[in-house]
Amino acid sequence: MGIREEVYFEGSPHIGDLIVNILIGLTVVGIPLTVGAIVRALWLRFRITDRRVSVTGGWMGRVRSDVIYSEVAKIVKVPRGIGLWGDMVLTMKDGSRLELRAIPKFREIYNYIEERVIAKNPTYVAANKK
Repeated sequence: MGIREEVYFEGSPHIGDLIVNILIGLTVVGIPLTVGAIVRALWLRFRITDRRVSVTGGWMGRVRSDVIYSEVAKIVKVPRGIGLWGDMVLTMKDGSRLELRAIPKFREIYNYIEERVIAKNPTYVAANKK
């Protein structure tokens, strides 16, 4: 029997990211951005629970990355799309990074993840206050 997890958010990238990039793709320069947005919309999925953050992506959604909150050393968020969606990068203690692109409700999700990281990793607060 597995450990129960409470799912806070489960879903795909914000639809606005796809729409904006399709509009940008009407120019020759924007075609790579449009292809990237289409691939994200088709195969990228986020799952944020009370125990970890999981990102499933890659070609045909075959790559999965899981991060537990006690391993997170730093969280950075960047708003995009007039603040409707944003990007977030979780940096681990070993220096590796997990990038969450075009995540909807990114401010609420950032706060949720940060609360869990502070609870699991007391040194997080001291390391990120400047």
